[in-house]
Amino acid sequence: MTSRPLALAADATRGALIGAAEVVPGVSGGTVALVVGVYERLIASAGHLLSGARLLSRDLPRGRGTTAAGTELRRVEWGTVLPVVVFMLLAVVTLARVLEPLLEEHPERARALFLGLVLASVVVPARMVSGWGRREVLLALAAAVAAVLLTGLPPAANDDPSRLLVFCAAALAICALVLPGVSGSFLLLSIGVYEPTISALNDRDLGYVAVFAAGALTGLVLFVKLLQWLLAERRKATLAVMTGLMIGSLRALWPWQDDHRGLLGPSGDVGPVAGFALLGIALVATLLVVEARALRRGGSELDLPAQGGSGSRV
Repeated sequence: MTSRPLALAADATRGALIGAAEVVPGVSGGTVALVVGVYERLIASAGHLLSGARLLSRDLPRGRGTTAAGTELRRVEWGTVLPVVVFMLLAVVTLARVLEPLLEEHPERARALFLGLVLASVVVPARMVSGWGRREVLLALAAAVAAVLLTGLPPAANDDPSRLLVFCAAALAICALVLPGVSGSFLLLSIGVYEPTISALNDRDLGYVAVFAAGALTGLVLFVKLLQWLLAERRKATLAVMTGLMIGSLRALWPWQDDHRGLLGPSGDVGPVAGFALLGIALVATLLVVEARALRRGGSELDLPAQGGSGSRV
């Protein structure tokens, strides 16, 4: 009986770390879940939860009972999932208050920090490509060019983004929880809804938060199986494209920009800005070292989506 409180505290800590990672652009919540040892359980539980919900929606209206759905829902590791999710959400809300002043008062330093985080994170999907060939290089280059062009477009007036944009951005960003190496916050930052989302969390804008949550839920339902299929059937190509997207999207994080996303030369307090970039690199490098040690101790889960276990059937 004494082990359960310790397990609960451990899962709460894991959830807080994953949530903190999801708020900071460039740090992947999936990577942190992998490092702290709950990635496989979360992915498998998500699969059982989605399958249970699908069976429930199919069988209840037809009066077939809920036996099949109940079987799937009982396979969810609720004792792990609930504390992880609850403390992940608490960490998101808490850290949002810390980041908003940095984004508003020191935009160059904030972008530099995020630049360092993303730059160092590129190694994660890149090293998951088991052998770079000509096709993978071409796919990564094409994705990088596309990302450079897209992030160079003048931003819309996203201080108050449309609810449709918020919904779609949330649906896309939630996919980062499935794949280590991809940052959901960075996707929001590139689309231009990161700062409004942080502000909405801090201001308790329930309408905005509800739309974002609905988009995230929709993305989870629609994209989890697609992403896992791509990783299982087109793994190298998918990871190569993601690597290229991360590289090309670095353009959006150049610290010195004008109001139309035009790139400017370094100016002002260059030293502190460079220091924030180095800090971002150091943070991710530390995380990768910890991850490498954890994988050497407990075996790698990086190939999970390509395997045939319960996680691959999400």
